[in-house]
Amino acid sequence: MAGETTLTIVGNLTADPELRSTNTGAQVASFTIASTPRTYNRQTQQYEDGTALFLRCSAWNDLARHISQSCSKGMRVIAQGRLSQRSYQAQDGTNRTVVEMTVDEIGPSLRYATAQVTKQGGHNGYQGGGTYGNPNGQPPQQTTPPPASDPWANGGSGHTPDTFAADTGDPEF
Repeated sequence: MAGETTLTIVGNLTADPELRSTNTGAQVASFTIASTPRTYNRQTQQYEDGTALFLRCSAWNDLARHISQSCSKGMRVIAQGRLSQRSYQAQDGTNRTVVEMTVDEIGPSLRYATAQVTKQGGHNGYQGGGTYGNPNGQPPQQTTPPPASDPWANGGSGHTPDTFAADTGDPEF
């Protein structure tokens, strides 16, 4: 949606994601990502940690379920989503404001680890946008198949060196 603030954050999960269901049956995963800047101090010749940012996150439906099955406390992740701010009155009567991120995409960071991906549901894993990120949990009106040029449509890399070169215009690949 136009005008939304999007953000990409790299950090570690502070706890296992919590999966819940709403009254309407939509699933939501809630979790916190801690991102700590690290700089090299030339005088001490050591790395030093800065102040950590703790960002509360939520994801909906299929994505929520995938996160709860795939992610756990301490895992380093890369998440992209939309920031939102909301205000509420706490039980003690004070007014509070929180900033949260609705996650649209998330995956493990491969900087210090390896991962193995398993596609889920739909046409070879492609669901025409799916229902995640939609708090109402309503599926799209029409599920579209992947475009003919989709390299992942056949479940593998989807190309041979010849077709990849044709796709990229690089004759040497």
